[in-house]
Amino acid sequence: MHPTLSTLKALITSQPFKRSQLGLFQGKTKQYGNNVPFSKHKTRRTWLPNVQRKRLFSDALQRFVKVKLTTRALKTIKKKYTSIDNYVFSNSPSTIGHEGMRLRLMMRDAVATKPWPGETREVFEKRKEKEARKAEKKEATRERTAEVKRITRGKMPTLEDARRAREAAEESLRLSGCVFERSSVCQPSNHFMSSTAPESYRPGRILQYLKQRKETQKTLMGDKFLSLI
Repeated sequence: MHPTLSTLKALITSQPFKRSQLGLFQGKTKQYGNNVPFSKHKTRRTWLPNVQRKRLFSDALQRFVKVKLTTRALKTIKKKYTSIDNYVFSNSPSTIGHEGMRLRLMMRDAVATKPWPGETREVFEKRKEKEARKAEKKEATRERTAEVKRITRGKMPTLEDARRAREAAEESLRLSGCVFERSSVCQPSNHFMSSTAPESYRPGRILQYLKQRKETQKTLMGDKFLSLI
């Protein structure tokens, strides 16, 4: 769910340089160091970012917006993104801060309710239909994942299940005529290759039994669960 302006205002930050949340600072923060004179008697000092107040035009809002931003952010907007819209939509929330997220929400709401500058009505309708299909597909995927988790909850394999599976595998190998050894590869025995082997030991009977067991599991589990997986 996307945040709203009210929830964004109510959010309390714990960042050390809170002033950077009031504008577009491009990661610039207060720096600390020393004044070092000729006598080498050092005194502590700080450096603040070069913050300017600018009016930048927003294509989505179709008006100028007043923002406080550093010279680094201003240079990035002009040279790399060419507009403040591309800047706030292309960077992470940690980079643009709360002010950038506020502008992003305002621009997103404005774009969602009216066409972009230079966009025809037909293109706007197609874009809205595409966004609706994308949202519907995302919701269906979320519901499908939740259904699979609900069905499989509490059915994770345990060590006891692993032990039983190993014993079943050893029994299957024994019935198929293989000499099971933990330190070597299974080798077929002479009794398995002979024509006098019992009917239940022959490979055709084993494969038929495994196939029947698989079909029985499919019937018991149901087609709905298999389609979800």
